[in-house]
Amino acid sequence: MAMAVHAQQGRSLTAKDYEHAESMLNYNTEPLIDHGSVHPNWLPGDRFWYRTLTPKGSEFILVDPAKKSRSAAFDQQRLASALSAAAGKKYEATMLPFQYFSFTADGKAIIFKANENQWRCDLGNYRVVPDTSKEGIAAMAAPVGRRQLRGTRGNSILSPDGKKAAFIKDYNLWVRDIKTNKQTQLTTDGIKDYGYATDNAGWKSSDNAILLWSPDSKKIATFRQDQREVSDMYLVTTNVGKPILKTWKYPFAGDKVIPMIERVIINVDEPKVIKLQIPPDPHRATLSDDISSSGTFDDVNWSEDGSKLVFVSTSRDHKQEKVRMADAATGEVREIFEETVPTQFESGWGGINWRYLDKTNEILWFSERDNWGHLYLYDASTGKLKNQVSKGEWAVTEVIKVDEKSRQVYFMADGLEAENPYFSQLCKVGLDGKHFAVLTPEAGTHQVTLSPSKEYFVDSYSKPEVPPVTVFRNIDGKLIANLEKTDISRLIAAGWKPVTSIKVKAHDDKTDIYGLMFTPTNLDPNKKYPIIDYIYPGPQGGGVGSWAFAASRNDNQALAELGFIVVVIEGTSNPHRSKSYHDMNYGNLAENTLPDQMTGIKQLAEKYPYIDITRVGIWGHSGGGFATAAAMFHFPDFFKVGISESGNHENRNYEDDWGERYNGLVSNSDYEAQANENYAKNLKGKLMLAHGLMDNNVPPENTLLVVEALEKANKDYDLVVFPNSQHGYGGYSLYMMRRRWDYFVKNLAGAEPPKEFELKTKLDPRNERE
Repeated sequence: MAMAVHAQQGRSLTAKDYEHAESMLNYNTEPLIDHGSVHPNWLPGDRFWYRTLTPKGSEFILVDPAKKSRSAAFDQQRLASALSAAAGKKYEATMLPFQYFSFTADGKAIIFKANENQWRCDLGNYRVVPDTSKEGIAAMAAPVGRRQLRGTRGNSILSPDGKKAAFIKDYNLWVRDIKTNKQTQLTTDGIKDYGYATDNAGWKSSDNAILLWSPDSKKIATFRQDQREVSDMYLVTTNVGKPILKTWKYPFAGDKVIPMIERVIINVDEPKVIKLQIPPDPHRATLSDDISSSGTFDDVNWSEDGSKLVFVSTSRDHKQEKVRMADAATGEVREIFEETVPTQFESGWGGINWRYLDKTNEILWFSERDNWGHLYLYDASTGKLKNQVSKGEWAVTEVIKVDEKSRQVYFMADGLEAENPYFSQLCKVGLDGKHFAVLTPEAGTHQVTLSPSKEYFVDSYSKPEVPPVTVFRNIDGKLIANLEKTDISRLIAAGWKPVTSIKVKAHDDKTDIYGLMFTPTNLDPNKKYPIIDYIYPGPQGGGVGSWAFAASRNDNQALAELGFIVVVIEGTSNPHRSKSYHDMNYGNLAENTLPDQMTGIKQLAEKYPYIDITRVGIWGHSGGGFATAAAMFHFPDFFKVGISESGNHENRNYEDDWGERYNGLVSNSDYEAQANENYAKNLKGKLMLAHGLMDNNVPPENTLLVVEALEKANKDYDLVVFPNSQHGYGGYSLYMMRRRWDYFVKNLAGAEPPKEFELKTKLDPRNERE
């Protein structure tokens, strides 16, 4: 019997091998894609322009829904000629020196920056002249298509009427008059660690004010955050001279004291603080590990006249949600209804899915009470359920529009396509639960961008292996214009090949789980290839991320080119499917979907004989780093090589909200039994650990606890540290990538990597600036 040939084993890889692998990274594949992403820059009347990349450069396109037209935004050849003459420098029509422009108010000219100057081009005669007008400066400073979410300007939050900006100063809330620049202090008793609207979740923080203006711009809903007794976190810089100590409030799971928010409403014109008449709430929200993940103050809805504030209070363990209504004048709070779940509640995944419907005094609520994420309609006066709005064995992921006049709700949903339960579609249904319709029926996953009026949307649909088609529709799904069909012919000509979608059974041998497989472009089915499992276990989201087309996903294909099979298996206990699916390992985060990963790899090896099941590697970052070390310690005979980056190995040493949400309170869950350092003695294979020593998300002692345990157990290991890097390594990311390649090549493939190969990112020439 002939022995199987092991790919790469025993040979030395060269710089050319690494260069070939590097050709599969994003900065090398994206320049070979034409007519790809459409990023609309909105104009009045829901018109918009966008820039599309072509083999020769780029084109600027203007779309008008009233005319149902797609046309050139301007004559690029005439503009290039005029700009060349005005600037004294030659420009080509397809390679104009700007990526963004702004129309003047009358639409008869455009303003752009080039050659270190600002220019104005008259679209009637194409005369280009330097522009110093106030209109031009303002347009380029805050262009419509680039405005930040929800009226933010720096650290200030603009009022709906655009006349005021709220900001934090010395732990108190202030407003600034935009026209006169006059500043008015709204609160006076804020102090350090007990200030107003402060943004700190421990694992993330900023100087932004967390608040929500009332629609009439007369009131602000916010809170005073009490962190005075919350434990401190410390990080120390590495530098010549004395190090700098970084200190901030960072609660751990199990801490006796966590940040609490005292809800307030503030009258702006005549400053007055109205405290809501309820006890302080835990720093918690229905969506994620923060109270501002929606871009503003989470779980707060104003009535149109600003007289009422509807909000949701979340318990520390995320098991109880209280829906409440406050009188904005008195602070009196009325309980409307509450929902309690045995594991953890969440209000959606793409965004917070509950809404207060002011005109009818109703609440559109999201719940997984029937095992699927769906919408329910409540009477806000009585707190009684009126009816279920959506229903079926699929999940509402994000509500994007509620039309109170027509009484219809528009939302993204997963699970309606048999091919893949993670494919998303835009749907609508009446608030009475009738007339459900899918508005984006094409196969694949749909990514939708609403127009400012929410009467139209840009729809891009694709699959992991099928490039996108982008169209423009009205809100009821009717096609207005075809925009772009992505062309990957140059990418294919360069030797690229698409990823393979996979489906296997989970560890229960019943549940279908999905993923992606990357194989070498020169795959020889008669050889044996080691397999690398890229893992992110969630449970707030898995390793695949978006299921839309991408030419490069991390460095998965690049690793494959070095002689590996690479898989990403979306394990159980992740969202976008049923509630029971998401809760499969609730209370045991250390399971990390590893039983799913192992059984999935075994099934793939049976289907694809070129997979060498005796050489399995694994790597991941953050939660994936936690999972990787757990794999090496709990299943040392299966996983032979692991690279654990920035792992939260000990969840009693990580931010309070993540563990207490998905694992339960420390008093109710065995965190000790899940800590990686307690199993380091089981290591048999090769393990590399990596961490940034200024990681303010996952503190570096998480990895150092594992290091100490390995040393106590007399185990060999490898360690990479980034002295001044945070969670993602920043400018050292490519260095870490190269070290990752070297480690797998040497220890899993049994080959010798080239010495200190340098990965060098580069810009798409079509996007280069002067």
